[in-house]
Amino acid sequence: MARDFYEILGVSRDADKDELKSAYRRLARKYHPDVNKEPGAEERFKEINRAYEVLSEPETRARYDRFGEQGVSGAGAAGFQDMGDMGGFADIFESIFSGFAGGMGNQTQRRRSGPVRGDDLRLDLKLDFREAVFGGEKEIRISHLETCEVCSGTGAKPGTRPRTCSTCSGSGQVRRVTRTPFGSFTQVSTCPTCNGTGMVIEDKCDACDGKGANQVTKKLKITIPAGVDNGTRLRISGEGDAGQRSGPAGDLYVYLFVNEDEEFHRDGINILSEIQVSYLQAILGCRLEVNTVDGAVEMIIPPGTQPNTVMKLENRGVPRLGNPVSRGDHMITVSIDIPTKVTPEERELLEKLAKIKGDRTGKGGLEGFLGNFFQQR
Repeated sequence: MARDFYEILGVSRDADKDELKSAYRRLARKYHPDVNKEPGAEERFKEINRAYEVLSEPETRARYDRFGEQGVSGAGAAGFQDMGDMGGFADIFESIFSGFAGGMGNQTQRRRSGPVRGDDLRLDLKLDFREAVFGGEKEIRISHLETCEVCSGTGAKPGTRPRTCSTCSGSGQVRRVTRTPFGSFTQVSTCPTCNGTGMVIEDKCDACDGKGANQVTKKLKITIPAGVDNGTRLRISGEGDAGQRSGPAGDLYVYLFVNEDEEFHRDGINILSEIQVSYLQAILGCRLEVNTVDGAVEMIIPPGTQPNTVMKLENRGVPRLGNPVSRGDHMITVSIDIPTKVTPEERELLEKLAKIKGDRTGKGGLEGFLGNFFQQR
């Protein structure tokens, strides 16, 4: 089954023209093929365009409300236009739902003329690896709608006020009665004069051109909690678009993305890295300084350390999100550098060691000796 156009735009069936436009712009920005490369984004964008194309025109929207998608698709639309002559059936439905529709009409009127919450906004923010680990303050720049300070959001010039729409008497709706041989059919639609608000602004505010809000770019300082990761979402209350008719502002959602680090990798709350030691350090053991997100730390390589041994530095990992006192571990993989060439002096010493161990030497003997040594360990 085809999806409902109102559901596609995420609006109620009594949404007015401004609500439809706002929902369309938000979704179009999100799913535009030039911005969103995810599979299915292009189809979703086409679906959103089709839904807005139908619902933004009062005539096609009315047909869609009565007959669904068949009423606005090609040849079917033309055929459905004539179905207003259903007469008796229309009267039956009108009589059954008249009381219910009346109650809903009052609710619709209150919704249209009452406060409307502003849209939520999204911002993607990139962090360096250590910023994600330790958190801290970050300055961001956003652009959103703010209530006009000159008219306080009314859209009317100071000293004036919006008047009740004479076309719909403030209801935000107009009713058209069609008479047929079988009875009367009443059609309710959004008032074209006030776009469903019930009010008309005669003298528009010069600062916002009657919109009641202005697009403003501002800087914000936000706190990044320690331990955030790719996809972590932060909500900044009240920093979305301003609401309409004294409605509350929407929220700003900041989605975090962490840049890769050349040395460190993350596995949950653990940090992974690698170090390389010589074969002599692996055989004899040593003390080394290794890098961690906290700085350089001394680590002991035990004698006889094998290739790809994983060593753990406790509490040197990522703080647990929401509980920064608790941290993961730093896991270090030890790789061993076995040389392909040695100096004559080194070879002489290694051959002596091979004789002590009873290993055969000669061409390729050194590599065989080292390989056997690590296998025996």
